[in-house]
Amino acid sequence: MDSLAVQDNSRSRNLIFVVEDDLDISRLIEHNLHSAGYQVSTFLTGASVVPSATRMQPALFLLDIMLPEMNGFDLCRQIRQHEQLAKTPVIFLSAKTGEPDRVKGFEMGGDDYITKPFSPRELVARVRTVLRSQPDVPPLDVIQFEELEIDVSSMTVRVQGRTVLTTVREFRLLEYLARHRGRVFTRDQLLDAVWKESAFVTPRSIDVYVRRLREKIEPDARHPRYLKTLRGIGYRFEAGR
Repeated sequence: MDSLAVQDNSRSRNLIFVVEDDLDISRLIEHNLHSAGYQVSTFLTGASVVPSATRMQPALFLLDIMLPEMNGFDLCRQIRQHEQLAKTPVIFLSAKTGEPDRVKGFEMGGDDYITKPFSPRELVARVRTVLRSQPDVPPLDVIQFEELEIDVSSMTVRVQGRTVLTTVREFRLLEYLARHRGRVFTRDQLLDAVWKESAFVTPRSIDVYVRRLREKIEPDARHPRYLKTLRGIGYRFEAGR
């Protein structure tokens, strides 16, 4: 099994790329990422990715789901539980094209899910799209509702003073809804506002992200205080009760 770390020279940031034990595919992708301006390093096992990424502070992970010993989902779980890496975007690569697998990828914290076979140009385009969605310097601001605090400057969410780890996409969705509290948004409106040009995300994905946020910020995810569902319409943020 190979894994590759890619550096975006224009921003002096690293990407991590993990693939199956297929040197031909590895070399092809590595070549195309190099051609797109990324510097690529190689890891031999998935177990070494997180320790190396902690030192490198990567900008993006590309994880193949079908990895030996530690699959891509397990590796993503480790990333999302790591304080320094939790907000780093993850793109999954997989031959599994069914909706359940795609939904699971988003539930695990993925920001994109690319199905095989894919063209190298598509991969580079998707990498660029995810990277463009990452904020460079968030505005200094704190949004607070009772025990829920959303610190935009540090992209940190706290519940009753306890820091809750979120992905970048989760944070941006929560921030957007909180900034427009009381307003109802359809799933398509949220896709346009938070994901913008990332057309690969479906309205179904919004449900996954809202469910994950509820599990992290709500006292009772089954009876949400903040993230309300309007059946047949979409979602609304309320200030609590």
